[in-house]
Amino acid sequence: MDTPLTEIDRRYKEATDFLFAQLPMFSRVGAAAYKPGLDRSIALAGFFGNPQEKFRSIHIAGTNGKGSTSSLIAAVLQSAGYKTALYTSPHLVDFRERMRINGKMIPKEKVIEFVERWKASDYSDRPSFFELTMMMAFDWFAAENVDYAVIEVGMGGRLDSTNIITPELSVITNISFDHTQFLGDTLSKIAGEKAGIMKPGVPVVVGEAEGEVEQVFRRRSSEIGAPLREAYREIDSEANESLGCPLAGSYQQKNINTARVAIDEMRRLGIKISDEDVARGFRDVEELTGLRGRWTVIRKRPLMVCDTGHNEAGLKYNLTQLEFLIEKNRSELKADQATRPTIRFVIGFVADKDVAHILPMFPKDAVYYITQAAIPRAMPAEELRASCESLGLPARCYLSPAMAAEAALAEASPDDIIYIGGSTFVVADYLAETGR
Repeated sequence: MDTPLTEIDRRYKEATDFLFAQLPMFSRVGAAAYKPGLDRSIALAGFFGNPQEKFRSIHIAGTNGKGSTSSLIAAVLQSAGYKTALYTSPHLVDFRERMRINGKMIPKEKVIEFVERWKASDYSDRPSFFELTMMMAFDWFAAENVDYAVIEVGMGGRLDSTNIITPELSVITNISFDHTQFLGDTLSKIAGEKAGIMKPGVPVVVGEAEGEVEQVFRRRSSEIGAPLREAYREIDSEANESLGCPLAGSYQQKNINTARVAIDEMRRLGIKISDEDVARGFRDVEELTGLRGRWTVIRKRPLMVCDTGHNEAGLKYNLTQLEFLIEKNRSELKADQATRPTIRFVIGFVADKDVAHILPMFPKDAVYYITQAAIPRAMPAEELRASCESLGLPARCYLSPAMAAEAALAEASPDDIIYIGGSTFVVADYLAETGR
């Protein structure tokens, strides 16, 4: 029997239901929700008194690694004693994960208050879910007098609604193919959109770039006078390792390096951050910011991890990491147990994901437990199963991520690895269903 909702929970649900209905959010329905451009965001900010001008900010764009890099920077600022806000998307389980101050999510009462104030206003336009959510965050950050807000771009950069801020520092993590229907079908076009967060006179740190992408960033920074720092030319493995960051997965090494260089640039800008602040921020990033879903270990034997990597580049990093772990496990087994452990994939994708390019990366000697997230944008499990089997990937369908993970666990040996992912929303549903 369901527990009756409290009055606050009931009003909070009404408030979030209202938000989700405001031109449905892209993450749930896809292209129909995409409303690019800054005019609406600028007008909306003006209506609320331009709260984004009342705090200092760090702006972070990129195809992969935005969330981890944002969280690392926020954790260090928080460790340094600054009242630090963090704005990220999408959320995994609770809408309020999108906006935090010193690691604490916005109170339900503040969400209710903002929505009721908005509904009672005479504003003539109808902002999108993302625009209204962003303004809620900025309004709350300003009211709470935060020192710094670390703001993650939603999609792209140039036309993303967060691009109304003028930050102290811009960061671009990397560029790879994702959302090509909106950002362009070449890496240089995508880089051009991400480079749109650069501002005249505002330093920019780029985490990873080469070839045409590197040229796009160098050209844009030169054109507008944004001092450019290329973190990938300052890789210091010893320094990165000494930070003791718990974020696992081989791809996190680049995010750690990008964040380390960005923090060094912040120090150059006069932001007081000690070595101890950096060490604590990196070491305690998950505790300080609530970061989840980045190679999160659910159990150790068999190893079960979930990760929100969902595009070609992110999944390639994860598949490489899985293969490394399998070979490591195999080498550690006794001679009479040298059978190769099995990777068991609990996966689902969104319907607009180009699985024809992604699935061939997956190993044929793994087992696939196909599922779909409970969102309209999810790819039907049977459709994904058929695509897997056409490529020789043995697959079965399950009604939910939790049921798929339970089946994988029941069939796994202690040395196997269970990977939950493919889509942020598969990870989100799994965490919500299992109460983790």
